[in-house]
Amino acid sequence: MVDYNFNQNPRVIVVQKLYSYFLNKDVTISYSKHRFKNFIKSTVSGTIEREELLLVNLKRILKNEFNPSRTDLILKLMILSATFELMFNHKTPINVIVSEYVKISDFFLETAHKGYLNAILDKVSKNVRKDD
Repeated sequence: MVDYNFNQNPRVIVVQKLYSYFLNKDVTISYSKHRFKNFIKSTVSGTIEREELLLVNLKRILKNEFNPSRTDLILKLMILSATFELMFNHKTPINVIVSEYVKISDFFLETAHKGYLNAILDKVSKNVRKDD
């Protein structure tokens, strides 16, 4: 069995960078050398820059199923970054984005939240990329 290193997964790094930023917005985000540095940087900066647009779309799609102010920060950031990818990274297939975020949720979330994340991302993906 292969030992999977979560710390090298680019989406884990994205969530970690976003988490540190949202805890202290004065912090300068640095990006160390990584095979997917451009992806990490664009996803983090895109999620931060488009946070308001992402939240508006999530509210429209999910109505009462998602309340950002009452959602755990790490879960909220996973939903935001996945939504950013679904909306703006059209080269990445929907099932890859959803399955990757569900996979890395083992690193951040309890089992109950994992199912919620999967359901939310599934619904968002069907509404954001209707033509896929």
